[in-house]
Amino acid sequence: MVYHLNTTRLRSWKMDSNLIRLSAPFTLTHAVPNKSHNSHFRLTSISASRMSSQKGKRQFSFDPVSGRETRSEAAFDEAAFEAERLSLDAKARETMAETSKRENEDDPKAWKWVIRKRIWDLMEAQNVAQNPRPVHHRIPNFVGASTAAQKLGELEEFRISNCVKVNPDSPQKQVRFLTLSGSKMLLTPQPRLRTGFFSVVESHMLPPTPRAINEACTSVGVAKHGRPIGLDEKIKVDLIVIGSVAVDPRTGARLGKGEGFAELEYGMLRYMGAIDDSTPVVTSVHDCQLVDDIPVEKLLIHDVPVDIICTPTQVIYTNTSIPKPQGIYWDKLSPEKLGQIRVLRELKRRIEQETGQKLPTGPSEKLPPTAQRKR
Repeated sequence: MVYHLNTTRLRSWKMDSNLIRLSAPFTLTHAVPNKSHNSHFRLTSISASRMSSQKGKRQFSFDPVSGRETRSEAAFDEAAFEAERLSLDAKARETMAETSKRENEDDPKAWKWVIRKRIWDLMEAQNVAQNPRPVHHRIPNFVGASTAAQKLGELEEFRISNCVKVNPDSPQKQVRFLTLSGSKMLLTPQPRLRTGFFSVVESHMLPPTPRAINEACTSVGVAKHGRPIGLDEKIKVDLIVIGSVAVDPRTGARLGKGEGFAELEYGMLRYMGAIDDSTPVVTSVHDCQLVDDIPVEKLLIHDVPVDIICTPTQVIYTNTSIPKPQGIYWDKLSPEKLGQIRVLRELKRRIEQETGQKLPTGPSEKLPPTAQRKR
């Protein structure tokens, strides 16, 4: 059974019992076919702390549960923010390395990690990898990333877009720059969704200085200048740019670095009604990241395929036939991952409270240390 949540009603269909799909502004109506029974709730705004970029200025934050605004006189500390981000990133990559080793030892057919390692090793061996290095357990930066981004920026799909969702990784920094310098709205996820949800950045929100757009393309810049949004934000995303470790140009099948956040971000945008099946998904990679051995039949229901691939030398339209995820598949979401992302916990709790049905939970997994942080 599927529950479809939109502004008017909750319909039950005989489909996948593990999928619930929402549309903003998240008023939930439970409708029983051929009956007149309705019940409603509205999701509170879920957003992260709004950080001030000037010392001595008031800082505003929002409790994602109560929706109440609080103030403090704390200033945004760029150095502390970046030091914490780098530390957590290093710990997360260490744990991903342990996970990949364990999965390969336990399951010789752990094909995703085999392909990832092959590509990471190849990029380092051929010296097409760029900082931050080593590229293992990252969305790898590469020689020619700016050229690939320029090709992406020349796409008609990019040109006509008003709002572009771009991943926060290094090889897509130039894509974020082109988005902001083109007077488009940049939607970017907060690192590993650990502090909140998404942030919106637009050129008019930035200080009138030459370095402002460059700064806004970094995690620190987004934290300083971005506007955190919640799941009830009314927004339409015209194009999704996603990072990849490997991608098959014949099918559009894609592998990320293995944490699964790109899939969660895609699923939550579907919940918001911000995207649909027609929203193009683009990735920019080095030519050596193009592969032909991703078995489509082994992809999971939440894996996100790509429509367009941009490399430093070519643009490829995959004409993918792989179905795009329709939302968040709760049976694939481990208790540990759920515990890491507050917005999902609140969403799950409210859905269960409203429907009177307990949502399924995925198998347990070992997560990077970021999941253990106090909130």
